[in-house]
Amino acid sequence: MQSQLKLTIVILAVLTSFGLAREAAASRTHADPSGGGIVITPATFPYTAEVIGDNINIRSGPGTDYYTCGKLNKGDMVEVVNKQFSWSRIVPPGGSFSWISMQYVSKDPDNPNIGIVTGDIVRVWAGSDSMGPVRSETLQLKLNRGHKVKLLGDNRDDYYKIAPPDGAYLWVSTQFIKPFEGAVTVSPGVGPNDVDSNSLEPNDTTVIVEPKDSLEQEMLKKYRDLEKKLQAERARPIDKQDYTSIKKALTEIANNKEAGRAARNSKFVLKQIERLEMILAICKQSQLQDAELQKTQARIDNARTARLEALKKLGRFAVIGQFKKSSIYGPEAELKHYRIVDKSYRTICYALPSDEMAKTNLSKLIGKKVGLVGKIEPHPQTGGALVRFTEIIELK
Repeated sequence: MQSQLKLTIVILAVLTSFGLAREAAASRTHADPSGGGIVITPATFPYTAEVIGDNINIRSGPGTDYYTCGKLNKGDMVEVVNKQFSWSRIVPPGGSFSWISMQYVSKDPDNPNIGIVTGDIVRVWAGSDSMGPVRSETLQLKLNRGHKVKLLGDNRDDYYKIAPPDGAYLWVSTQFIKPFEGAVTVSPGVGPNDVDSNSLEPNDTTVIVEPKDSLEQEMLKKYRDLEKKLQAERARPIDKQDYTSIKKALTEIANNKEAGRAARNSKFVLKQIERLEMILAICKQSQLQDAELQKTQARIDNARTARLEALKKLGRFAVIGQFKKSSIYGPEAELKHYRIVDKSYRTICYALPSDEMAKTNLSKLIGKKVGLVGKIEPHPQTGGALVRFTEIIELK
């Protein structure tokens, strides 16, 4: 109690220094926006309140910086359990929900709609239809092993959607509610499900301050910075992307047992990076295969071009084959014949050099593959063909 009294004194001193003591001292009254004058706020909690406006935001925490978790309209009833400045802490109304990691919950074999917590200090997060569980960052409470939760069936990103457990609260601006006339005020009777372990015992002048885990907040900040780096890296060309340093930093956060939400988010993103790197590996392999295919295609194209060029050159020859002597005719120079044979040494045709070629020593070409440039004509002596060639070229 002494520590609570000291904390209360310090808080009131801070309020005074910022000119807010008046609001704290006047916390028992507020103006009725409907024009009904001054409404007297009960000095004890909880109490039933009526909503006096339409489309009023329910928020995950006491301030407009916290995300919305639903809407209230005029005439709706809420149970107020506490207050902080101009915000009232309420029991989550119908339609509210929370998130809990599937890793620490097992389904009751006798009732699949009930989950049993399997770990200690398991965090429960305020749920919102406007964002997924990975981005729902407001901690509502922590549950221990054996605690039962009601499963609502809509599971996302390795989280169960659950009904808010006892002790999980939301917030609404006090200016949009007023005590319900005729409601019975109940004295605090504080128990483990009424306020969390960090709350002070409420009264009409105490301002409740919910301390934040500075290490977890620091880790969340690092995680958000890494998330931005990840998006920037994904925007780079595939062959330039490298997630090594980002993975290392996220792994450090994921392995930090005190990092809480940041650790869970980091584990989730690490799985995404694993899939990204798998895709990158496939893309790089595909690029290598494409490059090799292009080289192979280039070799084929070059070979085809070379063959076409060769065919063009071969087109000038009257015949192509192995150059052999012929013994059919006598040794006279003007009657000196040759024959061209194929690979099976069958005679394709006979060949007779022109007057100029007859003066050339052709013995060095005997047995070689050659192409003859000349005129093809009938060869009466053999009934075959004769090539009178003016040029002979050795072929490889």
